[in-house]
Amino acid sequence: MKPALLLLAVFLPPLLMAQTSQQLIPDPGLLTEINQIKAIDNHSHPPALVNPGEKDDDYDALPCDPLEATAPGLMWREDNPVYRKAWKALFGYKYDDAGPEHVKELLAAKQEIKQREGDHYPSSVLDQLGIESELANRVALGRGLEPPRFRWVPFDDTLLFPLNNSVLAAQSHDRKFFFEREEELFSRYLREINVTTLPATLGDYTTKVITPLLEDQKKNGAVALKFEAAYLRSLDFAPASEAEAQRVYARFVRGGAPSEAQYKTLQDYLFRYIAREAGRLGMPVHFHTGGGCGGYFYLEGSNPALLESVFNDASLRKTNFVMVHAGAGNFDELVPYLLMKPNVYADFSEQTWMTSPRHIASAVRYMLEFYPDKVMFGTDLFPGSPQVDWEEVGYQTSQAGRTALAIALTGMMHDGEITREQASSIAKMVMRENAMKLYGWDETSPR
Repeated sequence: MKPALLLLAVFLPPLLMAQTSQQLIPDPGLLTEINQIKAIDNHSHPPALVNPGEKDDDYDALPCDPLEATAPGLMWREDNPVYRKAWKALFGYKYDDAGPEHVKELLAAKQEIKQREGDHYPSSVLDQLGIESELANRVALGRGLEPPRFRWVPFDDTLLFPLNNSVLAAQSHDRKFFFEREEELFSRYLREINVTTLPATLGDYTTKVITPLLEDQKKNGAVALKFEAAYLRSLDFAPASEAEAQRVYARFVRGGAPSEAQYKTLQDYLFRYIAREAGRLGMPVHFHTGGGCGGYFYLEGSNPALLESVFNDASLRKTNFVMVHAGAGNFDELVPYLLMKPNVYADFSEQTWMTSPRHIASAVRYMLEFYPDKVMFGTDLFPGSPQVDWEEVGYQTSQAGRTALAIALTGMMHDGEITREQASSIAKMVMRENAMKLYGWDETSPR
């Protein structure tokens, strides 16, 4: 090796390592500024307040708790030190360990605060997390989750599955449970709009069940619709023949189970009908994208690129779509290109509890280098155990999301892609302004 090349080989890696390390340290002033922004949380599953002995079963249409157990990842194990930081910040915890007696003291402090705050408790948690308003993905909001602090995003996957679901339910242990849940929710939705028997024709099903239900959800405060379809089938909602969908519906609405291929045609048609109606009603459509819970989850079917035919459908250009979780770190290279579609957005929720700020920052930066006006903050906070519950997850995700954003913007500043002033502007966009624009809110809206 020539001397010059030898020197380059010796010194270049440390130089590159120094540059990389520098970009992983957020600008202190920028991080302070981001921590002070009152955020709009684009995606969450907050629990409602319940009385002793009651259960909140509405925080997710497809809860992960009863599934066949899988080992938690490192970042969401209960011994993660970030949860002790959360205890100190939220509940005045005085210790640096999680000894049984100390945790017992923590739980007593939690209960005392809950009793003191009463129905205001969920909002008081948001105050401490620096979250102004949170989009709550729930079957129904529930006690303590009052607008405008909590904005309702209902689940509408069940409308895609009005027929016998036995063929789909047999595909895995998890899908058997999930379709039981979907069928329960379907019956609940029919009761809410006073429908006792499914219509005989597809046209009547769409106009007498789907449209009235969506209008009812809008009337009751829904700001968007959520699809967890990746837990139930692939996100490949292909263009479908209305005539073929009508034939499938008419053949099986009174009995029998369609094949997977037959049923997919109907589901694909129904999804695009729902999406058009959502656009008419001014409600964005949210998709779960990327990894999901359970040992039988089909990662390939959650690829957001499978939605491309939906995003390219000219008849759906009045409907806005949100790739929730931005592919959850599994499809980082695809998401920014999909944001090129004029009506497509993304948030980086879920990543904020599954992985580190360093990893999140890489995915966030890639999106920001394409479309900073289409990227949104989100926590994906959810109920857990008594000692690591939604409050602790909210603290973890809020801190990780803000830190990751600061790291991404700091790297962009160091590389000369943006100025300090632009970094500040983009931070406000991601943490609140992009969501406010998407949902039609402004600074004069009641908060």
